[in-house]
Amino acid sequence: MHEVKLLNDLEATAYGVPNLPPGDLFALNDTPIQSGTKAVLAPGTGLGEAVLFYQAGHFHVVPSEGGHADFGPTSLLELEMLRYLMGKFGHVSYERVCSGKGIPNIYAFLKKNRFAEESLEMTEALRKADDPTPIIVEKAMAGECELSIATLNAFVSILGAEAGNLALKVMATGGLYLGGGIPPKILAKLRDGTFMASFVNKGRFAERLAQIPVYVILNQQTALFGATCYGLGL
Repeated sequence: MHEVKLLNDLEATAYGVPNLPPGDLFALNDTPIQSGTKAVLAPGTGLGEAVLFYQAGHFHVVPSEGGHADFGPTSLLELEMLRYLMGKFGHVSYERVCSGKGIPNIYAFLKKNRFAEESLEMTEALRKADDPTPIIVEKAMAGECELSIATLNAFVSILGAEAGNLALKVMATGGLYLGGGIPPKILAKLRDGTFMASFVNKGRFAERLAQIPVYVILNQQTALFGATCYGLGL
């Protein structure tokens, strides 16, 4: 009888991480490679998190639902955003603000609080869109919409904070890896310092976090690659 193992997409992605070639990774914090636990944080449609620990010659993956943990604001702006989202959803998880689903929530909060004016062009584009997230991200990256730019700034700051949280919780000395569909699309924004400033903003542990390698996974087929690695026992 053949054995069948089911992996969800993030678990499969995590199994691919130790075997990715250097060309499939972009270093945001290019510190020397270290041994130890690795962690994956993947903002896509939702927010996935996973941990890899090394034992008996292989990395083993521990899946999680960490994306549904309580969102913890780190600024007065984020505190007001939490109030706003609690009024809409009750419980506010990191996934509510740090994913493809979350980007429109940030945008709506900033618009409601008149952080910037929404252009007529943007209003019309969002009205016609089935999914507003790609439009918001595209306009932000092009520098064409103040609301979109502010939304992406907030998103990247929150992503950095939660990446730092995850790295601290599992002491990810082996590296923090950003997977999912969003990071490669906003690589220029991730490189501008906003992400890493939030990542290391952990008080007494700032220096320790500054020593953790941080990578963006560029290969969008990493989940399929990881499933293959798992099947081959790599």
